[in-house]
Order: sequence, then C-alpha cells, then structure tokens
Amino acid sequence: MGMVITIDGPAASGKSSVSRELARRLGWKWVSTGAFYRGLAYAALQLSVDLDDVKALAELTHNPIWSIRLESERTKVYFQDQDVTDQIAHEDVGNFASKISHYPEVRKALLEAQRNCSNGPDGLVAEGRDCGTVVFPQAEAKVFLTASSEHRAARRATELGLDQDDMVKAQKQRDHQDSTRKVAPMAVPPNAFVLDSTELNLDEVVDKVEAFVRTKIH
Repeated sequence: MGMVITIDGPAASGKSSVSRELARRLGWKWVSTGAFYRGLAYAALQLSVDLDDVKALAELTHNPIWSIRLESERTKVYFQDQDVTDQIAHEDVGNFASKISHYPEVRKALLEAQRNCSNGPDGLVAEGRDCGTVVFPQAEAKVFLTASSEHRAARRATELGLDQDDMVKAQKQRDHQDSTRKVAPMAVPPNAFVLDSTELNLDEVVDKVEAFVRTKIH
C-alpha cells in the first residue's frame, strides 16, 4: 500500500480539481470516492431499486452490472459496460447518492472497494466527504477544503448550466444531509490542513495544499 493523501470538504469546494492536479504533480493515483455512491445511486435508479430498500442497495454494491475505473482525469463509472460518468454528475443523482450514503450497510459494503484503491506501490490522493475520517483514517496527510456557499453554488451552477439560486438551495440541503447523518458525517479530520478557497484560484489552492503535503511525505 502506497502513501495516502485525503482531501475532504462540502460539495463544489474544489476537491476534485485540487486533488486531481495534486495527484498529477506527485505522479500518484487519484480517486473521487463520491463516485462510488453516485454510481450506486445511478445503478439503483436504472434498475428501479427502491432507494429505501437498504438490503437491496447493499446487495447492488457487489453487482458487476456497474463498476468504477480510476483514470487520471476522472473517476469513471460504467453501467452495463457503458461510460455513464457524465450522467452521474447530475444534481438529482447527487441528491440520491447523499440519501443512500446515510445507510450504514451501504457504507460498509462500499468501504472495502474504496480502500482497495490504495493497493499497490503508488501513492493515492483520495477526495470525498469522509476520506480522512472513515475511509483512510491513517492517511499520512489530510486536507479539508471549504468555500462560501455562494461561491460553491456559482461554481456548480456554471459547471452544470443551472440557476445559481436553485443551486444554493440544493447545496445547503446536501451540506445539511452530509454533515448531520448519523453514520460518518462530513467533518474536519483530526490534524487536517483546513483551507478556505473562496478567494483563491485553482493554482493557488493546489500550491498551498502541495506545500503542506510535501512536509508529510517521507
């Protein structure tokens, strides 16, 4: 198992862009752990699985009809061997993913697959909501990115071509769900480097995160 760096934070805080660029600079693997929940939610919707049926959802985590593939630019999701990575980015899939992430049985079922991303000699940069607290609690370096609600909503609305006001409402709902769930709520990991990216561009954020991470690399 290689070294692991975790980058957590709320929706649209820049986790994916920052973690992906950090992995590129370090020459490490990269994974967005949220893709596992979005992929499961997408598969459940396609198969008409009741999102309140916890047992069925937990069983679906092991169904080969969907899969995750790590690539340098995106953590890709495949359903019936078709690339559905763009589809899982939709806000409705994200809301369903947030819903099913509340179930302990689902989280437990996905945890092993998430942790397996660190297998092999190469280092791993993992981003999500609970990478530093639950998935990789022993990670060598932990980062928590945040930004103002308005800034995050504007970023997400631009990405998806949606109304910013609607996005603010949706994001606040997601933040509330993720931070108040009983199992593995989104939280700042112990000893994490906390960075507010509201007033910073991508390169500035990555520079600060990289500087911190390099103090932890042996």
